Parts: sequence; C-alpha cells; structure tokens
Amino acid sequence: MSYDYDLFVIGAGSGGLAASKRAASYGAKVAIAENDLVGGTCVIRGCVPKKLMVYGSHFPSLFESAAGYGWKVGDVELDWEKFITSIDNEVKRLSRLHISFLEKAGVELITGRASLIDPHTVEVDGRKFTADKILIAVGGRPIKPDLPGMEHGITSREIFYLKEKPKHIAIIGAGYIGTEFACIMRGLGCEVTQIIRKDKILKGFDVDIRNNIQEGMINHGIRLITNTVVESVEKVSTGLKLNLSGETKETIAADVFLVATGRAPNVDGLGLENAGVELVDSSVEGPGYGTIDAIKVNEYSQTTQANIYAVGDVTERINLTPVAIGEGRAFSDSEFGNNRRIFSHDKVATAVFSTPEAATVGMTEAQAKEKFGENGVKIYRSRFRPMFYTLPDQQERTMMKLIVHAENDEVLGAHMVGDYAAEIVQGVAIAVKMGATKKDFDATVGIHPSSAEEFVTMR
Repeated sequence: MSYDYDLFVIGAGSGGLAASKRAASYGAKVAIAENDLVGGTCVIRGCVPKKLMVYGSHFPSLFESAAGYGWKVGDVELDWEKFITSIDNEVKRLSRLHISFLEKAGVELITGRASLIDPHTVEVDGRKFTADKILIAVGGRPIKPDLPGMEHGITSREIFYLKEKPKHIAIIGAGYIGTEFACIMRGLGCEVTQIIRKDKILKGFDVDIRNNIQEGMINHGIRLITNTVVESVEKVSTGLKLNLSGETKETIAADVFLVATGRAPNVDGLGLENAGVELVDSSVEGPGYGTIDAIKVNEYSQTTQANIYAVGDVTERINLTPVAIGEGRAFSDSEFGNNRRIFSHDKVATAVFSTPEAATVGMTEAQAKEKFGENGVKIYRSRFRPMFYTLPDQQERTMMKLIVHAENDEVLGAHMVGDYAAEIVQGVAIAVKMGATKKDFDATVGIHPSSAEEFVTMR
C-alpha cells in the first residue's frame, strides 16, 4: 500500500524532533505536526526558560559574596519586565532554530492539532494524511487537584508570563517543579511559602539529597509547611486566601498561587481509540487527583498497534528531556536505520535546579539496601563548606555521597547537593554507567582545589 509518508510524528517536542530528524537522515519521508511553538515543553515552558530564571535568581547571593571579596556593590534592583521579556525572546529564538533544523533535515512541518483516524491515518485541522508508521510524542501537561478554588492557581506553564514580580507566592507540591520554583522565586526577592503533604520534599530521591536541599531552602528564607494540604483557595480583595488542614491549620494570604502537584501524559483528543492504541492507568497520589492515563509501550516504544509508537512523557516512563530524545533516536534507528536497539533506562542521571542544586545517578541508599541488604552496601558521605564561601563567610554546604556494593566494590549510585552539582555529576555518571568501582574512583587523581575532587577522595 502507498502512503503519504513513511513516518508521521505527532508532537514537535524533544522526542518528536529527535526521531523525525534521525528518520529523515536515513532517507525516510517524514512529517511532523505541532499545534504550539516548535520545541515542546523543554524549550517553550520547561528546562530552558526555567534554567534562565535559575541563573537570574542567583545574582543577589553573588552580590553578597562579592562584598566578601572586597567588591563594593551598590543598590541593586531587578527589572522584572526586562527579565521576563528577555527569557521569552530567547524561547522564541530557539523555537525558530528548531524549525530551521527540521527544514535542513527535510522534515515537513504541519501546523495544527493532530489526531488519529485509524492506524495509518492522521487528521490535522480537517486535512488527512496517511503514513506507514506513526510516532506519538506529545509530552505531558500540568495537572491540578479537583479542589475548590484551584482555578485561581497558575501552573508551570503560566509562571513564565507573570506581568509583575509577586510579593508573596504560595506553592503546593513537593516535587522538583515546586521545589525549583520555590528557590527561584525566593532568589528573585519574593516571599515564598511551600506547602507539602509529607515531611520531606522530593519523594524518590536519596534521603541525603532531600534533607540537604530542604535545610538549604529553609536557611535561605523559604517557609516550608509540612504534613499539610490546601483544602481550598478563595479570591479576596487583597489577593488569594489558602485554607490549610493537617499539621498546620491556618490561612495563607498570597498574591500568586502556584500549583505544582504533578503532570499527566497529554493523551486527550488524540483519537487513540480509533487506532487500537491502549492506555495504562496510573494512580496519582493525593486527594482530588484520581488517575492518569499513559500510552502503553514495549521496550521498543511500540504501542499495542504494531505500526504506532510513542516516546517521551506521554508514556510515563522517565520524564526527562534527554530520555525522550534517546527514545526517539532509538526508535528511528530501529525502524529506519537497520540498527534495532533498545534505549536503556538504567542509571539515568538527573538534576534538581534548586538552591542548593542537586544531581544524582544510580541507586539511592534505600534502593541499594532493599536490594542488597543493610550489610550489602557501603556508604561514603562528605559534607563541607566550599572554599568560595569562606571569605564572604556564607554558610553554604555541599554534600557528596557514594553508594557502593560491599561485595564487588561497584559504585551503585552517586549523589550531590551543592554548587555545579549537575555539571559535576554528569561526568561521574559516565563512570557509574560503565560499572566503575570505588577502587577506580580512589585511583583517580583529584583536581585541586575543587569541590569535585571530593568524589575521588572520600574514605
């Protein structure tokens, strides 16, 4: 049978862009559909603008540090409008750049929202296209609990477009999005209250990462209300009123309310039922959330319909940009490049761009002990004040940790909280991925003086 395209990709985010360009490089005729700016969550309303905000939020601390080194720093003030506008301009520039990359690769960009008509037919704003293979890469979306007044809250989509800097921002959510924005907004000079349902932020991360970030946030002036939930939100003349229950029973007044309680695969309106693509139910923890649906895939990102595939956050595997890119390229290599392979989800490094920053790869201490027993692992941990903070006498701390298999000496996990954690752990992740032992770390000469050398000097 003859089709319009060899591959039709729904969604021009990280995974879809990577897969489409890789498939086109093998000679496939490829089209990609997108109903928003090209670039997806990462470029448009995620990693990129967030990291720019992170950079911006660090300057007040740097001004303070500069004084300790003898620099005279006068009055400083943030031009919020210039700050937000500059970030938005950079996002739009990157989106245009990705369009040019598609053009150079020979991928046809079709603007509009796509949905499946049958296993080989896609409709985009009334136009129908056929394809031998279809890849779904539509990512995810922020979700809110079904509680009174949630319509007054913004999500990680809208926070990049605030017209004014909030005086007081209240945040619910203990994950990396809520935690990162709490730190960003505090660094930018806002009063910040973060409300979490349990006693610690960042569920699923190593306990030392959770403890050290939380301690740092509190030291930086963020109010963390633990073991508490927001029952309802009311619009009042002075802004918003949050009614709390749990360990803390009070009302919080804020002018902006950020809901950072999770994300869900963006499966609505795709017409999956028309093409025999099955979903997997996934319960979302907490009152008012219900369940979320993700596209069911096998290790080759193949759905229950043989010619339809899915990559990235829509599959709810590991929701990270580099993972979506890796899955997309593995799909195209397998289906169009005569190189059938599986993308490995093992030992994927990740970072939390909080203040202090954190990065991690491999097993947590709890995971390692659950698998190998209390005596089956050795823990190496170091906590210190980096040299940079000695002259300004700032009480910032760095934590580094290695999880080591007691029997074969393999480094099972590496964790860090502190400046440049992501940059440092990226290199460490190579060693962990290769199965390096603690003896390999010990035999590596450190770069002195640096914080990074601590990973090869811990005893």
